[in-house]
Amino acid sequence: MNNAAHLHLLVNHFPIFLPLFGLIILILGIIFKSEITKRISLGMFIFGGIFAFVASQTGEGAEEIVEGLNRSHDLIHEHEEAAEVFSLVSYLLALISIVALWFNWKKHPFSNLFTYITLVVSIVVLYLSYPTGQTGGEITHPEVSNSFKVPAGEHDED
Repeated sequence: MNNAAHLHLLVNHFPIFLPLFGLIILILGIIFKSEITKRISLGMFIFGGIFAFVASQTGEGAEEIVEGLNRSHDLIHEHEEAAEVFSLVSYLLALISIVALWFNWKKHPFSNLFTYITLVVSIVVLYLSYPTGQTGGEITHPEVSNSFKVPAGEHDED
């Protein structure tokens, strides 16, 4: 591992993809009434929160390195703002998932309620993941920006 930016790049996709796959698995667990499948999804949400924390902690060091590469401070700030909200909701999802996992394990009457609360919060996390990932990508990949223009003469001709 070379530096904080490298570590940030290694971990920053996990907080986005773990909740995505966790949501799919949770829906399958609900449809097929499979408690083990629901538990697997809850574990994925918990790990998503952990990776959100790691990505957040490595973001500051990555910011300093990327600013040294003359990247847009405005893009970095926009990404940082989106990531802060995304991280907080990811932590909330992880905490709710811990409670839901415990209720599920104990076959508590609130188990189903917390399963559905987890489902709703995971959808919110996925909604917030888009601006976080998009703004992060724009920092070092201008081609993903909506404002990116292909230089003249470089269009593919069919």
